[in-house]
Amino acid sequence: MTSSTVPPAAPAAPPTVLIVDDSRVSRLVARQYILALHADWTVVEAATGEEALAKAPDAQPQLVLMDVNMPGMGGIACAEKLRELLPDAHISLLTANVQDATRNRASEIGVGFMEKPITPERIARLTALLGR
Repeated sequence: MTSSTVPPAAPAAPPTVLIVDDSRVSRLVARQYILALHADWTVVEAATGEEALAKAPDAQPQLVLMDVNMPGMGGIACAEKLRELLPDAHISLLTANVQDATRNRASEIGVGFMEKPITPERIARLTALLGR
């Protein structure tokens, strides 16, 4: 190969999404909507903030969907820690907790906010953040 010949770039791996919600049903619904839009994406689930923090380093998700109200570490505290671990990831709170204080805190720590219920349209808007 000469110096003017550049090998083609390897195709980017499909994105990974981390769904963090204590509701198994919510995780299942979000997973189904994501995979219906993007069958080749990887979806990792966590039922608690602590579990999300344990899985994030290996999973390296590009998108995190985070419930706010969970047992143990809440979603906002977990999102703050994930923001440090995953500075380039899109993190969005996906919650029924629509208080202004929650929205404001999400904005302060640089994470998105979307109201539940989880719908195909809301998942489509979130996955579009990855531009794929």
